[in-house]
Amino acid sequence: MTTMTPPGGEVAVTDKEAARIARAAFVGTALEWYDYFLFGTAAALVFNRLFFTDLNPTAATMAAFATFGVGFAARPIGAVIFGYVGDRFGRRPALLTTIVMIGVATGVIGLIPDYGSIGLAAPIALAVLRLVQGLAVGGEWGGAVTIAVEHAPPEHRGRFAALVQIGSPVGTLLSSTAFSLVLLLPEESFDAWGWRIPFLLAFPLLGIALYIRIKIEESPVFEQMVDLEERAKIPALDLFRHAGGRLVVAVAAAFLGVGGFYVMTTFAVSYGANTLGVDRSVMVNATLIAAIVQIPMTVFAGRIGERFGAGRMTVAGGVATAVGAYPLFLLIDTENPVAIVVAITVGILLITIAYAVTGALLTELFPPHLRYSGVALGYNLAGALSGFLPLAATALLSASDDQSWSVALLLAGIALITAVGGLVGSRLRITDDRLVTSAHS
Repeated sequence: MTTMTPPGGEVAVTDKEAARIARAAFVGTALEWYDYFLFGTAAALVFNRLFFTDLNPTAATMAAFATFGVGFAARPIGAVIFGYVGDRFGRRPALLTTIVMIGVATGVIGLIPDYGSIGLAAPIALAVLRLVQGLAVGGEWGGAVTIAVEHAPPEHRGRFAALVQIGSPVGTLLSSTAFSLVLLLPEESFDAWGWRIPFLLAFPLLGIALYIRIKIEESPVFEQMVDLEERAKIPALDLFRHAGGRLVVAVAAAFLGVGGFYVMTTFAVSYGANTLGVDRSVMVNATLIAAIVQIPMTVFAGRIGERFGAGRMTVAGGVATAVGAYPLFLLIDTENPVAIVVAITVGILLITIAYAVTGALLTELFPPHLRYSGVALGYNLAGALSGFLPLAATALLSASDDQSWSVALLLAGIALITAVGGLVGSRLRITDDRLVTSAHS
């Protein structure tokens, strides 16, 4: 473990202050992921039918997932842009910008006419707005985790980083709930206007999240970097020059938390509804239940990570997911609603063992002057790879004559990559303990 000790005075932080900042970061992140997950569900249930209607069912689903993947491809670009803003001008302005971008883009998706109304312009507009979403999310998560961790006492960073991670299941919970409710509508009403309601809700939710987030203060670590004139001129360039190996480790460590999640949710919803013929509401409700259970699991795993280390927790989560991948898909193949709920819930819980500590692990891989860029780019390069996993899983399923073992093998591979990332990452930790000291209240 390396300790970074910049010259100058120390900055005291308290658990109370850290909790307030982490909650503000969480609220914004929950909205970000609500918007992002909403698109994934719609890609599986709506966009394939209403925006790619000239294609056969399999090709339409793959085209919808390809549009879904566009957002992930844009995320590393967003990470570079907002990493520059966050490391040069402050974590706070970067986070305010990202939340506005994704909230507006998601709301506008609810206003786009479908293919039957405006033809090819419909899927093009969908792809452009997905691109905007991707750019914003590219800077959101890394900034939220960074500002939460940098306000936290060093010995309690795991729990506050995990609090930001709860934004993911809460976002899933909100988006799944919204879709579950509109799926109660008659099919004609759902296709005509019902699916748009969850997207339009992004506008009022944005107002609430922005009101809460605008009150957060700048990171004390960043403020001290300004005082000490330690900011990197071009953070991304310095990152590749001096911390390229750490970036690779960050990508590997984050891979399961993003990619595995989308295999067990976005792909699983499509697989159950479109391949197995299971009722759509069963699949969506399974992700809803999994999200509820994931929240306490994230808190628990974050606390345990403080004791055993984020790297060890990442290894444990990766190995457990790899072992469980095939049995989980066997349960889904039964087409039994209870078995499907159990499979998706257990799958998400196994992934969460690693996901809960991803923020803590990644922030400890990079020094403060490169932290926003390193965390954001590492996580979102993993996201760029992950975004096309539902598409890859669909292709593997087709190539294997709809045999789910092929997708289980893909999930196991992702999990083992993350286990290796956790193992290496635990040996590359950087702390700035003397830059930020604890002062409990």
